[in-house]
Amino acid sequence: MDESSLRAVGWARSLPMNTGPKAARDWAREHLRTLGWAHSAPQTMDDVLLTVSELVTNAHVHAHSTARLVLAWDGRCLHVTVHDDDVALPTPRTPSGDRLGGRGMFLVDALADEWEARPCPDGKAVTACFHPPQAAEDAR
Repeated sequence: MDESSLRAVGWARSLPMNTGPKAARDWAREHLRTLGWAHSAPQTMDDVLLTVSELVTNAHVHAHSTARLVLAWDGRCLHVTVHDDDVALPTPRTPSGDRLGGRGMFLVDALADEWEARPCPDGKAVTACFHPPQAAEDAR
């Protein structure tokens, strides 16, 4: 096998605005179970599910858009990407006791090993990367 090739597995699902974040979490949970994360990395799995919920909610509430959720596992990192139709890139805001909301990207920033938002031709993609505990140790 060519050492430079990358082996990956991925899943994708479109979540219309009438689909709640619970449907996204349930779908993602089933795929994470196929990776064995329910037993080997339960805290990371919880962090991924909360991030899925936040990113899908942001697509529905702020972009007024269908959320296109993609999970891709490359053996070292689980990439959680949500595409939506709004070109405005998200930024974490400091939580405030004076307003509701505004904590989604702050949570993503705290939970993910890294994240990025990038413009796409018809909106944007927000990707959060998660290393399970063993992969994080191996990367050191």
